[in-house]
Amino acid sequence: MSDRLPPSWADRIAAQARGELTPVTPRRAATVVLLRPALQGGEGTEAYLLRRRTSMAFAGGMYAYPGGAVDQRDSVPELGWAGPDADAWGRRLGVPADDARAIVCAAVRETFEESGVLLAGPDADSVVADVSGEEWRAARAALEAHELSFGEFLAKRGLVLRSDLLGAWSRWITPAFEERRYDTWFFVATVPDGQRTAEVPGEADRVLWISPREAVAHHTAGEFGMLPPTVTTLRELEPLATPAQALAAADARTVEPIMAEARIETDGAVVVSWPGYPGLALRGQL
Repeated sequence: MSDRLPPSWADRIAAQARGELTPVTPRRAATVVLLRPALQGGEGTEAYLLRRRTSMAFAGGMYAYPGGAVDQRDSVPELGWAGPDADAWGRRLGVPADDARAIVCAAVRETFEESGVLLAGPDADSVVADVSGEEWRAARAALEAHELSFGEFLAKRGLVLRSDLLGAWSRWITPAFEERRYDTWFFVATVPDGQRTAEVPGEADRVLWISPREAVAHHTAGEFGMLPPTVTTLRELEPLATPAQALAAADARTVEPIMAEARIETDGAVVVSWPGYPGLALRGQL
């Protein structure tokens, strides 16, 4: 089969067509595209990317954004919160309020764990500044190890999650024939003043700030591996000159599920396509 498709896809697509494959229920997840103005006098916007270690079970070796699965403790109602409430986020994300609270919390928590950027502050009008010290690094490790919930972390420091700093961008669901599946909400956010990204997190072997245009060029040249949602989001961000423009654009977007469809043609060709995104179509052979 073509090397354009992951090794297991053709066989699993064929099994699904025969009715021999039961789709795995996708886990809910959230990911955040962190943005900042280009540094050193440059123009435009830069996005934060991390390269997942090749040992990772999902998307190993791929460039991605900070993110991960929703934790059951992300939905606790007593979570310190500022900005649009869970009901408002439920309407925006198309899910019940409790689920929306968990998704937004997971987005902020995972961003802190994987980048060191914390979208939280003492109140609804401020954001914590420098979070790079040893105390904060220890908290990130405890969160990642599930020794501490995000609500407990915020409460101990007298902080509230700033949900207004996030812009909902899209929702991608892993194809039904995949072995590991995620129902992932993508957000955009600007790095708060006074904060900076921290050391390389445990799940990554490289991190970088790069313009969306450059990142897409590296992907097109075969230098950066990316899953379809990652490169599509970068392409959508290319024409936006500032992080503020990206957040404004997020407010105008409709967040609806995007998922690949697969078909087997009469000549045995396997075609995987994403409705509305013709440039992502992949072909292989049984």
